Amino acid sequence: MSWELIVVLALTVLAVVLFVSEALRIDLVALLVMALLMVTGILTPEEGLRGFSNSATITIAAMFVLSEALRQTGLVRLLGDKLSQLFKQSYKKAMSAMMGGVGVLSAFINNTGVVAIFLPIMTGASRDARISATKVLMPLSFAAMFAGVCTLIGTSTNILVSSIMDDHGMAPIGMFEMAPLGLVFFGVGVVYMLTVGDRLMPERESDESLTESFEVAPFLTEIEIMPTAQSAYVACGKAKLCESQDIDILEVFRDGTSLGSPDPDLVFEPGDILRIRGSAEAIRDIERNVNLKIRPELELSDTELEAEESSLIEAVVAPDSVIDGKSLNEIDFAEQFTAYVLAIRREGELLHDNLLDEKLEAGDVLLLQTPTDKIAQLQRHSAFLVVSELGLPEYHREMLIPALIIVAAVVLTAAFELLPIVVSAVCGAVLLVVARIVSVKDAYEAINWQVIFLLAGILSLGVALEKTGGVDLIAEFITGTLGNWGPTAILAGFYVATTLLTSIMSNQATAILLAPVAIDAANALGLDPRPFALAITFAASASFITPIGYQTNTLVYGAGQYKFADFIKVGSPLTFIFAAIAVWLLPVFWPM
Repeated sequence: MSWELIVVLALTVLAVVLFVSEALRIDLVALLVMALLMVTGILTPEEGLRGFSNSATITIAAMFVLSEALRQTGLVRLLGDKLSQLFKQSYKKAMSAMMGGVGVLSAFINNTGVVAIFLPIMTGASRDARISATKVLMPLSFAAMFAGVCTLIGTSTNILVSSIMDDHGMAPIGMFEMAPLGLVFFGVGVVYMLTVGDRLMPERESDESLTESFEVAPFLTEIEIMPTAQSAYVACGKAKLCESQDIDILEVFRDGTSLGSPDPDLVFEPGDILRIRGSAEAIRDIERNVNLKIRPELELSDTELEAEESSLIEAVVAPDSVIDGKSLNEIDFAEQFTAYVLAIRREGELLHDNLLDEKLEAGDVLLLQTPTDKIAQLQRHSAFLVVSELGLPEYHREMLIPALIIVAAVVLTAAFELLPIVVSAVCGAVLLVVARIVSVKDAYEAINWQVIFLLAGILSLGVALEKTGGVDLIAEFITGTLGNWGPTAILAGFYVATTLLTSIMSNQATAILLAPVAIDAANALGLDPRPFALAITFAASASFITPIGYQTNTLVYGAGQYKFADFIKVGSPLTFIFAAIAVWLLPVFWPM
């Protein structure tokens, strides 16, 4: 075994450990591995940077722009409004229509974007119909995942594996090649969620207001500035009260008029009423201060916290966003977003104390108080997904038909092999910008650059494993271990391994690492590698066991008030059913 192979295998193990532990951002891990491979000389600069020009990377970037165009036209929102009305008539019919609609959209546009738009709509619809959100949001996420394996462009993983197959001299995946098994997955998945899944899903009723739901009343109060207070006649930026790390001043009232949240130049005057959020200890300290008059009988509700100038909203921390893994202090949250965090819901638990030092996690639901005119700013920011159904952004309905024509042209030219998918996707993205359906700024912002850098970086590891013989070594180990059980056992082994890895780390990284191994293993046994590569493709998007295995699950995790165990309870049987179907039907549709 050469030293190069030892280094590459060590880097592979290191990458997997870092992906699972999330000690570093996944894109940073990928770039770190890429840099180390070039520094050690195992890869040349051309080989190390090849991932940035890989057809899969370019195609996925273009598909983000296509998805953004359809989002801006309001197509998804239009379907969501229709479903919202249906929920008031029949729960089963509405759920069937919702999963069907989400499925059709997710087969052709980014499923994370579909779920992000449907989430506030379905939350509001369930509330209006007095149906628990826990009964609606998990099926929403799962339906988007079911449909992602029906077409080549359903998920970025499909495009990625197709590129790997092309690199290995195989025909790339056709636009609708995955549809036979994908539609079986979709049909079985929908039936499961409407029957068994519906019984297994929790039903956590909540007619409470946001302040009641987040239990923030004990941490909110109002104080009056007395004439002898140290903060009287002092600007907020210099007042000792404003320096406290445990207190947020949400709003200032003077002579019955709201002055909004204070800026540093606002001078406090005797008689000013300050509405604050603070830790229990900080509020007790205020109670002991004779120069600050507190209103102990006050119990603030949504009505008091929401006025013409301010609103209460729920917002989910987006996976892999700029605030994921950062504390409120680190990002100067109140200053950057003009919003105060009143409470955090994480994995079914509520956090109130020491919020400034609490590191945010993907899926956290934040209860925010923000000026009403700043809500649109929060909705546009990629760090959040605003769950509250209010102040929804404007859509460009007049651009719906042109956008649909361009997206349809991309799909059809690729489906009939008139153009390679990378060419049709790039041309479609450029046309959308030239036609002013999407602005240049929106196009750049629509691309999930973390995914792009993750793919470009981790593809270099795949190249290194191929170059040093690592892929052959791993393939020999797997075939030697499972070979006596026959080809079906090996196929099942790859499917299960992919599903388990996808439950704890990026599905794209899993596919990059395992697809070449599966192809080499099949070739070594004299089998057609196509069903093995497709087993990796299907399994990478069919792990329902954890809320962290797929971005759409992470989005609904906190918003639906789910617990980790809920996904294990509902998702484990479904994952097992899909695995059994895949091992049975993959050799039928793609003979070995």
